[in-house]
Amino acid sequence: MHKLMVVFKSSDDSLTLETQWSTEFVARAERMPGLRRVSVSRIVGGPGDSIDLHLVHELYFDDLDSLKKALASDQGQEAGRALMAFGGENVGVYFAQHLEEDRPALPLH
Repeated sequence: MHKLMVVFKSSDDSLTLETQWSTEFVARAERMPGLRRVSVSRIVGGPGDSIDLHLVHELYFDDLDSLKKALASDQGQEAGRALMAFGGENVGVYFAQHLEEDRPALPLH
């Protein structure tokens, strides 16, 4: 499985950025052909003092070829234009190979 990762940096107006993501990008991106799964993560902190990330939107496809075809589709092109119109330098777009396995929880000590 492969995924398209759309990573939003924190900004002075992260609320506006998130609103634009929600209203202008999500519906377009989630209509791309071959899309199998979606996940969204709002960054709330980390082990370091300063976190410069706000949101991660992941769109999953069967393989890299399916992901690339989705981006080249009319829906993918429309989503990309919308994203770049409001995201600018506050957004990064990445491809990642994805493996996921469920594991039993280990006891806390």
